[in-house]
Amino acid sequence: QVSPALRTPRLPVWLCSASGRHGVLFGTDSRLLSDWKSERIFHLYFYSGQQEQTQTAHLTIDTHSHHWEEAQREGPCSPGKRRPALEMAIRTKWAGATVSWNGTDPFF
Repeated sequence: QVSPALRTPRLPVWLCSASGRHGVLFGTDSRLLSDWKSERIFHLYFYSGQQEQTQTAHLTIDTHSHHWEEAQREGPCSPGKRRPALEMAIRTKWAGATVSWNGTDPFF
């Protein structure tokens, strides 16, 4: 029998698969599961277990950023506008959110 904690996690956790790689995206704030107000600015962590990832990536998500504040000088297909697959996966839940990698080089 499956434990109730496995059916209803106490902390937010997502299994991700992008570009043929798997990883875990998780948060340490349980309010993300029940309080939409806590979705303004929050932190998520990503770990893939891949050899090139030496530590868990700490991401800051801002769901109320303004897309028009980004530099407008680049076209939508230019290298500066492309986003890592993990950021795009995060935006499937929080459309338009900005993702700060907090000093980690974006990967995945």
